[in-house]
Amino acid sequence: MSDLVVWQTPLHTRFRGLNVREGALIRGERGWGEWSPFREYGTAEVEPWLRCAEEAAAGDWPEPIRSEVPVNVTVPATDPQRAHAIVAQGGCRTAKVKVAERGQTLADDIARIEAVRDALGAGGLIRVDANGGWDVDQAVTAIAALDRAAGGLEYVEQPTKSVEELAETRRRVEVPIAADESIRRAEDPYRVRDLEAADIAVLKVQPLGGVRACLRIAEEIGLPVVVSSALETTLGLAAGVALAAALPELPHACGLATGQLLVDDLVRDRLLPRDGMLPVRRADELLVDRELLAEVTAPLERQHWWATRLAEVYAFRDAVAASGGGVRDDRR
Repeated sequence: MSDLVVWQTPLHTRFRGLNVREGALIRGERGWGEWSPFREYGTAEVEPWLRCAEEAAAGDWPEPIRSEVPVNVTVPATDPQRAHAIVAQGGCRTAKVKVAERGQTLADDIARIEAVRDALGAGGLIRVDANGGWDVDQAVTAIAALDRAAGGLEYVEQPTKSVEELAETRRRVEVPIAADESIRRAEDPYRVRDLEAADIAVLKVQPLGGVRACLRIAEEIGLPVVVSSALETTLGLAAGVALAAALPELPHACGLATGQLLVDDLVRDRLLPRDGMLPVRRADELLVDRELLAEVTAPLERQHWWATRLAEVYAFRDAVAASGGGVRDDRR
């Protein structure tokens, strides 16, 4: 088997504009690591994703301090009936609901939130993720309406695009604000801390360069952390679980139950929530199933595309090294 294997799997529900998720596996000394940056990302941006895969393939994860982590069910920007079914079947007491989808209205978001509340019952927690889809005034209005519809929101993730807008929104609402893109896609993720733009930091291990890099960011940013996925297979999700398991404190459920959105996977024993929890797995416990992999191996054209992309990342690293720089491994 090649040291680079490309896979594809359909999604049960359209998510992040995707109907099919695609990525690659990287072989290392201790097994496989997942490398699955989204297609539109540039070479410099996908390099940390590769570091995360290499860390996993080398088995270089820190020791866990907990054996399982709490997770939320993720609800795409779908209709209320489908949203209700996803939560009812999700096995979690916390739901993260996508809102501010292009082409939809605030009324659509409210109806989705009301359906999620009905499915969860009074005791469940609801958080929403706008992916930077609002300006500040829109965010203030929408957050108030969604907070009422939910009977109280746990927090709102990335309501606006810029860190400055995030800080202004935080000053104008009472619902806690979480930063995602403002950390993982920023040249300086520490500006969220410096501008007091968020109450919670959402960390994703692939975009930020791996488990150990995220641990450093968590320590230095000084905010409560929610570990979230980048829509990965079980191999990629296990890296997020490893981070959540190693954090000194874990006050919120993590967004790592997104394996439920994928039709296929690469291992038999998938990371799926049970009673709202995911078990912690070591990197060398994640055994890729050859039969499953054969079913999801991407067409030859896509394999060539990923091989070219990998070569571009290696060339980028060489160019940085030749210039006397170094590839960042803590995003500073």
